[in-house]
Amino acid sequence: MPGLSRRTILAAAGGAVALPTLARAQAAQQLAIATGTTGGVYYPLGGALANYLSRGIPGMSATVEVTGGSVANLQLLGANRVGMVLTQVDASVDAIRGNDRFRGRPVPVRAIAVLYTNRMQVVTVASTGIRSMADLKGKRVSTGAPGSATEVMAFRLIEAAGLDRDKDFRARERLSPAESTNAIKDGKLDAYFFVSGVPTSAITDLGASPGVQLVMVDHDQYVPRIVEKYGPVYFAETIPANTYPGQSTPNKQMSVANIVAVREDMPAALVTQIMQVMWSNREEWARVHSAARDFTLAGQTSAAAGVPWHPAAETFWKAQGATL
Repeated sequence: MPGLSRRTILAAAGGAVALPTLARAQAAQQLAIATGTTGGVYYPLGGALANYLSRGIPGMSATVEVTGGSVANLQLLGANRVGMVLTQVDASVDAIRGNDRFRGRPVPVRAIAVLYTNRMQVVTVASTGIRSMADLKGKRVSTGAPGSATEVMAFRLIEAAGLDRDKDFRARERLSPAESTNAIKDGKLDAYFFVSGVPTSAITDLGASPGVQLVMVDHDQYVPRIVEKYGPVYFAETIPANTYPGQSTPNKQMSVANIVAVREDMPAALVTQIMQVMWSNREEWARVHSAARDFTLAGQTSAAAGVPWHPAAETFWKAQGATL
C-alpha cells in the first residue's frame, strides 16, 4: 500500500516481540495495530487504518503487525505490546472473562468500533468427496493458524458436529489460509477452516486455480448447539453463490462480529482522535476491502460489540447519533 509505514512481524502469544509498551507508544504517538495473516481481511484493513492514522493525527506513526489472529492479538494487547487490535467478538469475550486461552490472564479490552461480520468458511474441493461436516472424518484438515480465532471457532464447530478434533482426522494441521490453499493445491490437505470477511484472497485463489472445483461446506445447522454452550455471539448467515470463483451455490454458515479494540487505559483524547480519523475515512476504507462497507452507524450496538465500550468511544458514537 503506497505510503504506508509498515512493520510486519510474526507474533505468537508467548514469543518475544520487540514492541514499545503502550504508555511509551502513546507518549511518542506511535501505535502498533495487531491484525492477522496476510491472506485474510484484517491485514489490508489494518494497513489502511495505520495509513489514515499516520496522516490524520499530528505526530502519529501507526504500524501493523502480522499475527496469527484474534487470540494472539488480544494476548499482545494484554501484555501492552500493541495499542490496538482487530478481533472477533467471541475471542474478546473470552479475553475479558479470562476464559479458555486467557485463563488466569484476563485482558482489559474495550471496544471502540464494530466493523463487519466474520464468516466461518469450511473450504474444500470437489475431488476430495467432502460435502458435509461428517465427511471430514478421516480427512486431512487445517483448523487455522495458532493464536487465531479461526482455531477457537473451528474447535467449537467440530465439537458441535459430533467430531473429535484429536481423534477423527487423518491429520490436523494449524496453517494460515494461504498455506492451506497451497497445501490443497499440492494434494497435501483435504479441507480447511477459515474465519474472515468475504471475499478473502486465499479462498479466491483456490477457486480460481485451473482444474479445481471449489466446495464450501454448509454447517448452519450446528449454530444453535454452539450458541447454547458458548453464548449468543454466533449467528447463522449465508455467503451468496458466486462470491468466489466456482462457488455455484450459497454457503449456509456461522458468523461472528468483528471489532476494533484497545485497552481500557488508553487516554480518552487519543481514542477520540482515532475515532474521528476512522469515521471520516470510512468510505475510502470500504474501497480497500468490501468488508468495510459494513462499518456503519447502525452497526454500533453494545450487543454487537460484546465487550464494554471505551468511554471515549461511547461518547463519540452517541454524539454521532448511535443508540448503542
